[in-house]
Amino acid sequence: MTVPVSIRPASTDDAAQITAIYNPYVLETTISFEEQPVSASEMVSRILAVQAEGLPWLVAEQGGQIVGYAYATPWRGRTAYRHSVETTVYLTRTVCGQGVGRRLYEQLLATLSAGGKRAVIGGIALPNAASIALHEGLGFKPVARFEQVGYKAGRWVDVGYWQLLLDAA
Repeated sequence: MTVPVSIRPASTDDAAQITAIYNPYVLETTISFEEQPVSASEMVSRILAVQAEGLPWLVAEQGGQIVGYAYATPWRGRTAYRHSVETTVYLTRTVCGQGVGRRLYEQLLATLSAGGKRAVIGGIALPNAASIALHEGLGFKPVARFEQVGYKAGRWVDVGYWQLLLDAA
């Protein structure tokens, strides 16, 4: 069942709510490889940096509260990579499995396609069955697995990469 949400571009005013969604992943999981909580001011900087690249940062709202967000960053710095991006999505745990991530990702992918992007890459710290299901449900294909590239919470963590090729407009 899809949760009724609205999706819109993020603003810097959203930074505190975005940080509140993200920091539990930092502190309690190996999904994020950051190890220290992020401040709202740092999140403002990140939102502005993404937008300065001409890339989307979207939020999902439900009942006036942000319940998830998704954004894209450049895949690599060299100019030949300009049509490739890496995407990220995070949700409050209360809406996981209810279609919010899919709605966010669908809107993100549509925006990227309309903006002329071609390759979309999702990196997933493993194991993460929910993220794999989300990506594969949207047509992403597994393309790489790097073993033991992160160390967090007292253990080595693998990272897999999934890719989707868009029909860029």
